[in-house]
Amino acid sequence: MSDRNAHYVAPVDETQPGDVDQVKLAKRKSNMWIDAWRDLRKRPLFYVALVLSFSVLILALFPEWFTNADPSYGDLSRSNGAATEGHPLGFTKLGYDVWARIVYGAKTSLTVGLLVVAITAAIGIPMGAIAGYYGGRVDSILSRIGDVFFSIPYFLAAVVVMSVMSDWRNPLTISFAIGGFAWASLARIVRAEVLRNKNLEYVMASEAVGRSRGSTLLRHVLPNSMGPVIVALTLSLGGAITAEATLSLLGIGLNGYFSWGNEIAQAQQTLRTNPSALFWPSLALTLTVLAFTFLGELIRDALDPKARARR
Repeated sequence: MSDRNAHYVAPVDETQPGDVDQVKLAKRKSNMWIDAWRDLRKRPLFYVALVLSFSVLILALFPEWFTNADPSYGDLSRSNGAATEGHPLGFTKLGYDVWARIVYGAKTSLTVGLLVVAITAAIGIPMGAIAGYYGGRVDSILSRIGDVFFSIPYFLAAVVVMSVMSDWRNPLTISFAIGGFAWASLARIVRAEVLRNKNLEYVMASEAVGRSRGSTLLRHVLPNSMGPVIVALTLSLGGAITAEATLSLLGIGLNGYFSWGNEIAQAQQTLRTNPSALFWPSLALTLTVLAFTFLGELIRDALDPKARARR
């Protein structure tokens, strides 16, 4: 071959892939929960809601850290009295320390809220998961049962239950009265998520290697469906606390317990003469419900890729 027709070929190092052949992988790990956390930590409102929620939790667990006053001790000589040293929020009509009763009332309100969430999850998650995954006749039966409970307003049902069980009014009873009728909406959310996930590739792969349908549901489908469920449970916590306070306000709640609803109900009698006795427990209830509501909404937005993209 003559030099005129010769072509120059640049030397190639075959041991090192070039930029064209090399696959560039992201250095940071990424999944639904990691992406949600990266979004949440950029939002100041998340820290405000988290601090308020954590403060209520500490208040409920360790009330003696925040007050030395006895919430059950009433002295009529200080009826509707103003704030003094050691009693920063004053006194009620019967001489009870307002701050002490708010502190000890946090335990009752939060206990009821958590019990309602636990009962709702214990009924709603299995019902929705089984109905959505197995489908067919199982889905039809469980869905119709859920429709029956969904058609009954849970607050109205709780009023009836607490009126009938007037001799057994305690946190567990009121929690079952609320959570026993509030699970249907959660079951619908779980069913929808399971229906969306059960036909994905990892489910077919799990069944292809011989894993049973029940095992696949518990190990793969249900964990990947928990995002909206956690959001719904967080939002329902604030609703349960409000429901308990409303029942106590109506006089069919937790008689004999320190509760924000009971404090609001008793303070109505002195609204004109001592409005602070009504204002402070109402403020505690409002801030607590707002904290859990904001926390649930922020988590919902963080778990939604479309919502993250719009910001």
